[in-house]
Amino acid sequence: MTITNDIRYIGVNDHDIDLFEGQYIVPEGMAYNSYVIVDDKIAVMDSVDARFGGEWLANLDKELFGRKPDYLVVQHMEPDHSANIAKFAEKFPQAKIVASKQAFVMMNQFFGTDFADRQVVVGEGAKLELGKHTLNFVTAPMVHWPEVVMTYDSTDKVLFSADAFGKFGALDVDAEWDCEARRYYIGIVGKYGMQVQTVLKKAAALDIAVICPLHGPVLTGDLSHYIQQYNTWSSYGVESEGVVIAYTSVYGHTKEAVDILAAKLADKGVKVAVQDLARDDMAEAVEDAFRYGKLVLATTTYNADIFPFMKEFINHLTERNYQNRTIGIIENGTWAPTAAKVIKGMLENSKNIKFTDTTVTIRSAVSEENKAQLEALAAELA
Repeated sequence: MTITNDIRYIGVNDHDIDLFEGQYIVPEGMAYNSYVIVDDKIAVMDSVDARFGGEWLANLDKELFGRKPDYLVVQHMEPDHSANIAKFAEKFPQAKIVASKQAFVMMNQFFGTDFADRQVVVGEGAKLELGKHTLNFVTAPMVHWPEVVMTYDSTDKVLFSADAFGKFGALDVDAEWDCEARRYYIGIVGKYGMQVQTVLKKAAALDIAVICPLHGPVLTGDLSHYIQQYNTWSSYGVESEGVVIAYTSVYGHTKEAVDILAAKLADKGVKVAVQDLARDDMAEAVEDAFRYGKLVLATTTYNADIFPFMKEFINHLTERNYQNRTIGIIENGTWAPTAAKVIKGMLENSKNIKFTDTTVTIRSAVSEENKAQLEALAAELA
């Protein structure tokens, strides 16, 4: 793949992976992106996952026509991008390794060496001249590791964005960007909205024509949509109007209440997404909770607490700084319903959370009183 006249894609596709980072289902695989800039001096941008080291180095050789790289730029030390640093260093002993100070500390942890005699340490504002290409380094701490730097090629106006603007899915699969980029962002980067906002402000000062992320497609053309999505996600804004109902149900009674509420909302013209937390992909449910402006949590009381899948779901939300949302609650308990109290306690430190006036409390099975409460809750949410 040709990015510009001097920049080539040398990454790989992974269709063998089942869970990315040990938890995210990736039915369309993953791409581990790497690039090479061919100039008077040659810079390779990042490595790939350990299982693809041979393929990656072969891709690099094809683009060099016998030349040797001068630099390996390491933007991010997560192993799906850094695993082959030592292999590269062994094959190209003359090449320098370019990275942040913290990245070299991590190299020593991963490989037992920090390549002290080959280091080029870069930070905010540092430059690397390749010939006609100048690489400008932008620090991006906690997007989403502390050592991250991004690289801006001011000649071709290309931003190498590390994990930012990435998505799930291999590059040989044709898939719409927003959905899997959103799930990727919320799951992996979502906690660090403030840090992403800082990087977006830095990026606004650059004339960017192409974004080259470490996962997902190279972004070209009108970049405003991608940048606006990142701005919405990282500011915890509402992307779409609608209601997400996330529920757990043991014997079907809580699910019955959810079905009634979903039907009432649909009748009022409200877009509804329903997630069964025990059966549906948890990452998809979390993604929906951040996408839409309103959320209903429906669960049983369980051991004077809440059902485990609901507890896990709320933990996923709070650890990603869930905020700026309206939340309704449906609780169920045969003798001592406490779910609403527990849920509110779990969310008490979340910013700008508004709870609906109506809380539906089911005593075992849905009653006529509950149906009236569900109508009232639907009216509030609509």
